[in-house]
Amino acid sequence: MGAHVTRTDFEWSTSDEPHASRRKEILEKYPQIKKLFGSDPNFKWIVTLMITLQIAMIFVVPRFPWPLVIGLAYCFGGVINHSLMLAIHEISHNLAFGHARPMANRVLGMIANLPIGIPFSVSFKKYHLEHHRYQGDEILDTDIPTTLEAKLFCTTFGKVVWMFLQPLFYALRPLFVRPLPPSMTEIINVVIQLSFDFAVYYFLGAKALVYLLAGSLLAMGIHPVAGHFISEHYMFAKGFETYSYYGPLNWITFNVGYHNEHHDFPAVPGSRLPQVKAIAPEYYENLPHHNSWVKVLYDFIMDPAIGPYARVKRRNQSKVLKEE
Repeated sequence: MGAHVTRTDFEWSTSDEPHASRRKEILEKYPQIKKLFGSDPNFKWIVTLMITLQIAMIFVVPRFPWPLVIGLAYCFGGVINHSLMLAIHEISHNLAFGHARPMANRVLGMIANLPIGIPFSVSFKKYHLEHHRYQGDEILDTDIPTTLEAKLFCTTFGKVVWMFLQPLFYALRPLFVRPLPPSMTEIINVVIQLSFDFAVYYFLGAKALVYLLAGSLLAMGIHPVAGHFISEHYMFAKGFETYSYYGPLNWITFNVGYHNEHHDFPAVPGSRLPQVKAIAPEYYENLPHHNSWVKVLYDFIMDPAIGPYARVKRRNQSKVLKEE
């Protein structure tokens, strides 16, 4: 089973999350950062190209043997689908068409969702924006593993299993921790996605659908691009709750690795986040950061000091007031 993790609880904090105060301080010193706010005009074309490439692939993969289909799903399709997931992350902040065109952003999100195979674009937005606003909140931040997850997957082998099951926990955790009634747009997202999946299976066969679904699921588990799930907020240095990654995989993930910069300025599109760091280097260069997502995955699994408990958590203020 391997070494048992040394932590037996989350890192509880009584201070506010660090990003709002740092944002205010940086903007007072560097007001020109506001010029970076807004949508990226090239973003929608990049997303369209990735969608087109995956649609083309599902016409090709049915000719291949199953081992090659799965291999392509892990090495190629999964990378594109994971990049599309991160495109949906950008879209959740209205960075495709700007805040003045929310429906255009939602429609692009649902279209970008199609090759991924699992309907999540609309639901992701409502939970993700709460993660930004209430980072570390024991109830409102559903990005944090549950206590049950932390207790069950508390050994080296357990962390490997948890990583393989990451897609399951990522999708289902919000439904158990903070269930919210589905909106009509969410229902539309589900209907469109399931219709697309059925059409792929009916007209192109099982291999085409498995290529899409397996790519999405495999690339969310033990996969280099999935390293960002761990690198962003798991506590590799005591007291620090957000970490940036400055490695080459930012090129295919819309710079999601610039995560401190993103949380400080969620209105800045990923393509411009390196400029935030360049304008205000003294605020980021001395923060702990990562240079390899592969190393992040290895350290998370092998280091007993790191595991699902290695997250900064805060008491929910409504809960505290009720107790008082």
